[in-house]
Amino acid sequence: MKKKIFIAAATLFSFALQAQDSTKALEEVILTANKFPNKSSLTAKVVTVISKEQIERSGSKDLAQLLNEQGGLFINGANSNSGKEKNIYIRGGKTDFTLIMIDGVPVYDPAGIGGNFDIRLLTTDNIERIEILKGSQSTLYGSDALAGVINVITKKASNKKLAITGSAFAASNNTIRTNAGFSGSNKKIDYQINASYFETEGINEIEDTITTKHLSDNDGYIQQNISASFGYKPNKNIRIQPYLRFSKFDQSFDYDAFVDELDATSTNSNLQFGIKNEFKIGKVALNLLYNFNKNDRSYVDDSVLSQNGYAKYYKDSYNGIEHFAEGSLVYPINKYLTLTSGIDFRSSKSDYSYQEVPSYYDYDLSRDSIKQNQFGIYTSLLVNNNSGLTIELGGRFNKHSLYGSSTVFNINPSFLINNQYKLFANFSSGYKTPTLYQLYSNIGNRSLKPQNAINIEGGLQYYSLDNMINGRITLYQRNTTDVITYDDNFRYINQDNQINSGVEIESNIIFDKSNSLKVFYSYTDGKVTTRENGKDTTYFNLIRQPKSVFGITLNSKLNKQLFCSVNINHTGIRRDYSIDPLTYEKTAVDLKSYTLCNIYAEYSLSKNKIKFFADCHNIFNTNFTEVLGYNTMGLNISVGAKFNIL
Repeated sequence: MKKKIFIAAATLFSFALQAQDSTKALEEVILTANKFPNKSSLTAKVVTVISKEQIERSGSKDLAQLLNEQGGLFINGANSNSGKEKNIYIRGGKTDFTLIMIDGVPVYDPAGIGGNFDIRLLTTDNIERIEILKGSQSTLYGSDALAGVINVITKKASNKKLAITGSAFAASNNTIRTNAGFSGSNKKIDYQINASYFETEGINEIEDTITTKHLSDNDGYIQQNISASFGYKPNKNIRIQPYLRFSKFDQSFDYDAFVDELDATSTNSNLQFGIKNEFKIGKVALNLLYNFNKNDRSYVDDSVLSQNGYAKYYKDSYNGIEHFAEGSLVYPINKYLTLTSGIDFRSSKSDYSYQEVPSYYDYDLSRDSIKQNQFGIYTSLLVNNNSGLTIELGGRFNKHSLYGSSTVFNINPSFLINNQYKLFANFSSGYKTPTLYQLYSNIGNRSLKPQNAINIEGGLQYYSLDNMINGRITLYQRNTTDVITYDDNFRYINQDNQINSGVEIESNIIFDKSNSLKVFYSYTDGKVTTRENGKDTTYFNLIRQPKSVFGITLNSKLNKQLFCSVNINHTGIRRDYSIDPLTYEKTAVDLKSYTLCNIYAEYSLSKNKIKFFADCHNIFNTNFTEVLGYNTMGLNISVGAKFNIL
């Protein structure tokens, strides 16, 4: 089977090399791979970029749907109800193996079970571009980057004194979204303010087989976002930028598969503020930053309209605060050597509480005792001999307040042949620290160790001489040890060994100035070995993740004003589990594969200052399942407009 997969991959890649593309990927500048602007051709790391143009033409898509169209990355729940969890899986890794960053600043949920940031809190309205860095990246970015990094880069201020942007659309299920932004700059000062509002009636989140139809309900969702930044540049060598971000959503939800909850609601809010300072001292670029991150989540079910469990009332609360500070420098020693070094500090506090009536199981854990901090120091040297060979070597030392120290490394060589073919390889390690919940909750274990990974990948990337094509094939394997799981008493332990491997093919093709094509194919396999009673038990581990995903997007500019795009995504069979409500026994269930087709059209007026668009998701109204027992979105149509006043 694997042989057939690799043959198909090679065939698809060779097809891509026969087409023409104008993405100019050879000269594309990326930030996330090395922590400083660097050409795509001068790094061995695997980076996928979602450009400003792609985001502007994403229509009514949310961030999860936009990310789900990229190779090597799958988001379970992307096409479910708006409030349904959006779980990120990069190359078969667990949902908490992907680090989310905003403008290069790592963000977490210190109160979360896995600690991973909830991407539902982010809106595409204020995003300039997205860089997806795959593979273990702990050397530069510390914990949580076992499988990869997603760096969300927000919009920059306009170079005019005042620019006003906005958008609004209406969609199926009584859905509306509006956005407004104001920005401007002069020689020393720039500013940017953005606000958005989203509301939908939603769909009935679960596939209801118990509640009678007249009692079933749709699960609505309301979200507000606001962000602001202020930049001050007294001279060409100094820039100071304080910022503020706040997001909140309220939703109705269904607590369990196949069971409709009529009065279960939740609230999730995130507050961030901080300051980024950039200094140029001779050839050295020095960056100092601080970020404050506060997450509050609560879940309430008062069981007035429906009672599907023994509790007549429950409230579950998670609250966390995190401070992150970093100082880093980039020093171009000469035209062949660039040194990147830095230190960072992360301090986390949290509290958890659960109350129910009648009271069978209550707990209240205070942030005064639930806390941790960690300190890291890292360095990386990029060597480019100007003859095509590039090597990056790096390492990090991390000190945790509870379990001590850990170290990671990376070795990333690549060789560019005739400015057309880039051979690359990556050998790196990564780690994921236990979360506060895993350490201190009622099922926590303070003896937990970090989860550690060894990542190996390699491949070939092609660029045409006229910068008209970009195609890449990557093979990878990641071996993660001390994976955190449960023992027989549902207490966290380090026990599993997880191995994931696969292949990714990505190509961007433009046939002429008006027509382009993007194609990707991803194949992922995985297994987990559990050490139990002296015996090894190996089983397939890709839960709710497909082995195979294929995507194709065709863009066409029919004339100066009309643009159209067709996107087709095929998701392969996935494994899920049905749990018996009485015995809690699990039964494996294979979810059928499905193919979704989306169409987007845009018409521009007034030199692109005003754009009207129509966005149709799942145009064939395909019936499919992402999570066993939960519904997904059928045909969904939105129409709207965007404006840009300079």
